[in-house]
Amino acid sequence: MEILKHAEKRTYGAIVIGSGVAGGWAAKEFCDKGIKTLVLERGRKVTHNEDYPTTLMSPWEFEHRGRLTNEEIAANPVVSKCYAFKEDAKHFMVKDAEHPYVQDKPFDWIRGYQVGGKSLLWARQTQRWSQFDFEGPARDGFATPWPIDYKDIDPWYSYVEYFAGISGNKDGLDSLPDGDFLPPYELTCVEKHFQKEVKRMYQDRHVIVARCAHLSEPREIHYQQGRGRCMSRNLCQRGCPYGGYFSSNASTLPWAAKTGNMTLRPDSIVDSVIYDSKKGKAIGVRVIDAHTNEMVEYYAKVIFVTAAALNTNAILLNSKSVRFPDGLGNDSGVLGKYVAFHNYRASLSAEFEGYADTKTAGSRPTSGYIPRFRNLYKQETNFLRGYAAGMSAGRGTHTDRESVGESLKNSLLNPKLNTNWYAGSHMMGETIPKETNKITLDPTKKDAHGLPLMHMDVSYDDNDDKMVKDFIEQFTEMYTKAGFTNIRTRDSKQAPGLDIHEMGGVRMGADPKTSMLNKWNQMHAVKNVFVTDGACMTSTSTQNPSLTYMALTARAVDYAVKEMKKGNL
Repeated sequence: MEILKHAEKRTYGAIVIGSGVAGGWAAKEFCDKGIKTLVLERGRKVTHNEDYPTTLMSPWEFEHRGRLTNEEIAANPVVSKCYAFKEDAKHFMVKDAEHPYVQDKPFDWIRGYQVGGKSLLWARQTQRWSQFDFEGPARDGFATPWPIDYKDIDPWYSYVEYFAGISGNKDGLDSLPDGDFLPPYELTCVEKHFQKEVKRMYQDRHVIVARCAHLSEPREIHYQQGRGRCMSRNLCQRGCPYGGYFSSNASTLPWAAKTGNMTLRPDSIVDSVIYDSKKGKAIGVRVIDAHTNEMVEYYAKVIFVTAAALNTNAILLNSKSVRFPDGLGNDSGVLGKYVAFHNYRASLSAEFEGYADTKTAGSRPTSGYIPRFRNLYKQETNFLRGYAAGMSAGRGTHTDRESVGESLKNSLLNPKLNTNWYAGSHMMGETIPKETNKITLDPTKKDAHGLPLMHMDVSYDDNDDKMVKDFIEQFTEMYTKAGFTNIRTRDSKQAPGLDIHEMGGVRMGADPKTSMLNKWNQMHAVKNVFVTDGACMTSTSTQNPSLTYMALTARAVDYAVKEMKKGNL
């Protein structure tokens, strides 16, 4: 009887694994609908504002002026490649030695293990997918078709945009649908020049201001969340004290907590999902305490696995039973396979000699953006799918540091404008999910908590190389025609992973023989388990994916709660 009572105390209506953008939204939606919800986070507790130790620090207050030491770089050859791994935000990022994995092929896995996950660190770019993106696999026959299309997710995009707060312009493009936007940020004069020239020279190419999850002009719903206007500090990776950008910590998790329906348990590493063969469904999760390694079980009617794409794959692969010897719900055999990412290898820099009487001042949290234009309406290149690109232009300053005394002081206090403007673009290419791009669990090697190490077997292919070549050719042409000079191109050859957009492995699809999840992000074989983070993605498109995760999550919770009320889950 005592054991039963103890189990009842660990029983909830829903369990959400992970507290990043998808997990935060799942928590908010369940709690808003009156469901007692347990949120499990493998990392430490981070509370909005209370646990942002560097957010208000000045540059001179950092021991190394914001830089990493040589020792830190040597000890972290993977994570030190990430733009956010600096002295002011390194406490929000996983160090290489703390959570090892096996690189069968080079893969730079960037992680944030704390309440809020990488929502404290993301680039906050939020472009919707279009119908072209959802129909890609069905059109070219590569990978499995999506079980949904744009009209299915359109209202849910609007739903999450309104709450999260997305700044953007109504551009009227079928390749990048408009949303429920706050006022847009402004392009610089040179970016506007590029925008005008591209429009003049190309009918199918557009330069816009990128949509971003920043409160350019807060609404009442944002004040209700305790958030304020984005101050364009460009210190977002430290955690924003104003809640100016969307994060789980500033938005969805506090909102869920206010309902009284959320229990948040940090330092809780999920070992596996528990499957009951007699009931034919999952009944809970096994959790390892991050400090004591004690195993505890929690129970619920519905389980949302939103632990970030690769960790979600690992949890499901480790959830073995007599019914599912190869991982939970893995009747199709595709679990852990068809992993994809974004191709960020190519970039371009240039100079512009005009607007000598103009300069940039201040900051903004976004840049220009060129939506995908390749293979949009028809297959026109020697590679599948396409790429989008960022675009930014500004004018820097320089000082004469060769002098001494008063002359040096005056030079440092009165920097001179550079002669020319700088400009640049970087590609965001869609990669094709392939069966050979996969993750597996090591049969013998374990981490400090007794969990099997993950093997990364993910790489570029010929399609990616062709896409890089085309980006360099097309953007060199565009910048040249628009009057830019000193154009320099680069293929970084960086390993997959540094884009931080891992997707797939638990993909959606209409056919249970070739996919894991149905159109509601619900497991074909285990109806009370849902996956709504990057692992669920059937293809990657070119757009930053987090907004789509949010919309899919809100949609899936709405469906799950309705099914719970019908007694189907």
